[in-house]
Formats: sequence, structure tokens, C-alpha cells
Amino acid sequence: MKVYTLTTAVAFAAFAVAVSTTSEAVGGQAKTPVAQTVMNGAEEVSGIAVPDTELARDAARLIRESEGELLFQHSVRVYYWAALAAKRKGLRVDPELLYVAAMFHDFGLAESYGESHRRFEVDGANAARDFLRRHAIPEADAEKVWFAIALHTTNGISPNLFPVAALLAEGANMDLVGAGYNEFTAAERNAIEAAHPHPAGFADDFMQAVYEGLKHRPETTQGTGLADVMAYKDPNFRRRDFSYLMRNSPWATKR
Repeated sequence: MKVYTLTTAVAFAAFAVAVSTTSEAVGGQAKTPVAQTVMNGAEEVSGIAVPDTELARDAARLIRESEGELLFQHSVRVYYWAALAAKRKGLRVDPELLYVAAMFHDFGLAESYGESHRRFEVDGANAARDFLRRHAIPEADAEKVWFAIALHTTNGISPNLFPVAALLAEGANMDLVGAGYNEFTAAERNAIEAAHPHPAGFADDFMQAVYEGLKHRPETTQGTGLADVMAYKDPNFRRRDFSYLMRNSPWATKR
């Protein structure tokens, strides 16, 4: 697996996936089955391209089939934001690892985890690590992707880790709430929006997808921004109050 410095245009061929024209709405999330994968060596977004490797193609196919179009396109944008941030900062990063991390970072929201009571970040991290192991990727690299995904919603940690983790969190925050918006040029933002635009109503649709993936395990969202989504979607959800827990602990009450 090669490591590249993303300070120049990445010389990979990108790919586009042709999909069927019918879709099924599941839990407020458009589920679009994949018909076939078509290689498109001409596609490049603001000097960044998706790695043209079997690993990247397999990851994209799996995520698109499992998550549906909304989360898949979000994951693609996250990769581009992350790769552009690496280019701007002169960070050395393996594009394949960064791409797989971006693809799998929301995998824990997929329907297959409808009975899981782990944090969705851990479900996605476990799936990504298993995927990389099946492709004979070195264990150290698989562990880096695991930590990048597992910690991407925990603010303040990822920026202090290795580049894949820092860049994944930065790309996800940029795509969801515009964090670091002005650190990207207008040309970069326009290029990504032209190639993979945020759909109308993205915020509400994304929050619905999060809610559908977490409503059976709301306790796992405590301490992250996901708890805000749960409170927005469910009037009966209550955020955990750590001060209350301390003041009512056995140590404080002597019970």
C-alpha cells in the first residue's frame, strides 16, 4: 500500500457508479440498489480523485448497497474534504486508508445494526477493520482506521492523533456543519458541490437517518452531538447530566 503526500493532484482514476432508476425509502433514507460499476478515468474533483484500486471499489460497492445514496454521497464528500485538507496542510496520508475510513465512518447506521447496542461508531470501526483484514491490509493500518472511525464524533481527540483520524473528523464536520468552511477555497467547495451536491433538505434527511439508526440505542449517544439529534427527534429523550450523576452517586449520598 503506497503513501502519498496530497500536495499535488492525486493521479488516480476515479469511478462513477451507475444505479438503477428505482429506489426504496427505508427509515427516511433513500435506498438505491447498485446496478453496475462503471470506470470513469476522467473524473477528478478539485485535483483529488478516488483511488483506482480493488480495495476502494469494493468499499464503495459495499457502502452504497448497505447505506443507500444519502449516506454514501455524504461519505464521498467527506473523503474529498479530508483529502483537500491533507493537501492544504502537506500531510502524508495513504489515500486508500483515508477513503475506506470515509466510506465506513457511518456504516454503523446501516439497517444490519438494527439490534446493536454498541455505539454506532464502534460498529462502523469494527466493520472497516474486518473489511481491511479480508483484503490483507497490515494490522497496524487496520487499527488506525478503527480508531479514526471510532473517535470521529468525539470532539477534541482526533486532531491530536495520526492524519487519517484527524482528517476524517475534519471532513465529516465540514460536510455536516461547515466547520472550517473558509479554510477551503470557493473553487474547492464549488467543485465538490457540483460533483456530489448536498441534496435539498440534507440536514433533516441526515438527522432522520441518524435517528433511525440510533433510536433503539439512545443511551449510546450520550456525550456526543448525536444526543442533540435524539433530543430534536424524540421529545422523550433526556440528555444525561453528569453533575446529577455525581451528586447522586453512592459516594455522595452514602447509600
